[in-house]
Amino acid sequence: MCGRFVQTAPPPLLAERFRVDEVIDVEAEPNFNVTPRTAVPVVRVRTRDGHRVLSRLRWGLVPSWAKDPSMGDRLINARAETIATTNAYKGAFVKRRCLVPADGFYEWKKVQEAGRRTRQQPYFIHRRDGEPLAFAGLWEIWRDPSVPDDDDEHAWLRTCVIVTTRANGLLLPVHDRMPVMLAEQDWDRWLDPSARAEDLKSLLQPAPDDWLELFPVSERVNRPDNNGPELVRRLDS
Repeated sequence: MCGRFVQTAPPPLLAERFRVDEVIDVEAEPNFNVTPRTAVPVVRVRTRDGHRVLSRLRWGLVPSWAKDPSMGDRLINARAETIATTNAYKGAFVKRRCLVPADGFYEWKKVQEAGRRTRQQPYFIHRRDGEPLAFAGLWEIWRDPSVPDDDDEHAWLRTCVIVTTRANGLLLPVHDRMPVMLAEQDWDRWLDPSARAEDLKSLLQPAPDDWLELFPVSERVNRPDNNGPELVRRLDS
């Protein structure tokens, strides 16, 4: 799964790296502890004109048919194995796919220490070459029924979810799931609204082991209100 991740790259750098046509309302500060409900920079294709845009979407997908946005709190990860059939995701998988840029993500491993109860040791996972990760994501748009019809500015909520798959060999000793990380040559294909969903399933695989590095980090990351570069600092062995 993916319950916390890191986004620190400035929007202009993300726009250049992901070849976007337009940046919309993205003045994000570096975030070393991204939590669900956070508005995160996401790369997607805008429905009305086909432009690739970088904009902020709330993490936690709210389906168009949801009664209220609280449903998104349970939908931060979508299993690759079932996104084509799960009601909350299947529509977005067909025509609303996105990329969620990240510097890396956290995962927790159960550790049993002598004289202590089992604890959860956090690890930070990132690309060895320093390049950004591109999580495969889905996005949705939900209209708040309580907002008047003439108030479009406040009526619409855009949200996203991160697609996960089974862990690769590197991550498996820590956790059995990981985000789907797309190679650069697959970005266009994933974002293309005209691509057949059935043809995209082959992309939803674990990342190669040699892409990534992981190491233990401070338990300070366990608290959502802790944020700063010290969270991704390797613990001394």
